[in-house]
Amino acid sequence: TLKRSELELLTGDLVDRTIEACRRTLGDAKLTPQDIQSVVLVGGMTRMPSVQRAVKEFFEREPSRSVNPDEVVAVGAAVQAAALSGQVDEVLLLDVAPLSIGVETGGGVFTRLIERNRTIPTEASEIFTTSVDNQNFVPIHVLQGEREMAADNRSLAHFDLTGIPPAPRGVPKIEVKFRIDANGILHVEARDQGTNRGHSIRVTATSGLSSEEIDRIVTEGTKFRDTDSLRRELAELRNQAETLLYTTEQALEGYSDLLGEDVMVSVREEVAGLKQALETGGSVGEIRDAYQRLEVAAFKIAESMYGAQG
Repeated sequence: TLKRSELELLTGDLVDRTIEACRRTLGDAKLTPQDIQSVVLVGGMTRMPSVQRAVKEFFEREPSRSVNPDEVVAVGAAVQAAALSGQVDEVLLLDVAPLSIGVETGGGVFTRLIERNRTIPTEASEIFTTSVDNQNFVPIHVLQGEREMAADNRSLAHFDLTGIPPAPRGVPKIEVKFRIDANGILHVEARDQGTNRGHSIRVTATSGLSSEEIDRIVTEGTKFRDTDSLRRELAELRNQAETLLYTTEQALEGYSDLLGEDVMVSVREEVAGLKQALETGGSVGEIRDAYQRLEVAAFKIAESMYGAQG
């Protein structure tokens, strides 16, 4: 013999998880409970008064009782089967990518190419480049997840695009293309636009992940959003700072005969300051200040050059 109150106590965490899934789904769809016209209960356990009460409180309306909760899943599966086989054409069924998919970029940042909940089949591409002079290969690290840094997401595949001709950093153009087909298979292709050399792989993006694990990954992405944003901001700022250092030093070397001594000394001081901020693990504010000072100093190179030519 089990009292209703005892059963509700034992199952309370499951009801809470269900409501949290509803809240997250509405957030993804950019809707509020007031935007929902009807709530259909699925599964025999939704006959529990505590479940119906939780639904009513969250959605602020009585749940629909127009369908049999024991049969509704089977009916839905039958409708889907009819749509897929062409027997029914007035129903459009869409699948979505359960998690974001992207690649690791400079500083360990996770750069998304396909966002979570995008309708599949779908495809997306982006152009990347090298980070080192004369780099003859580019490592491609494919990941999925909702965190901002690559190390916190799930690794799907590694491969190298080789045979890139020697060139200064930032010159080669590498197109990375993601395509998810109707079966949920991820096709990844990386191609050097200069030589047209490419490499491709196939990945089952959600292999080995249960719905609970997908929910956990999404929840963690939300939980650590603020912290991850700061880490990403720092990584991207460091990338920008290293690029500015590279271009400034190249300009100092290439145009030294057109620059005055005062300009050379001023720019080199700011170069040293930014390098120190990076090497000592400076904060976002410290690196940004040093970056902005070097940016202002670097403008003097162009001013001095055009002044000398005039």
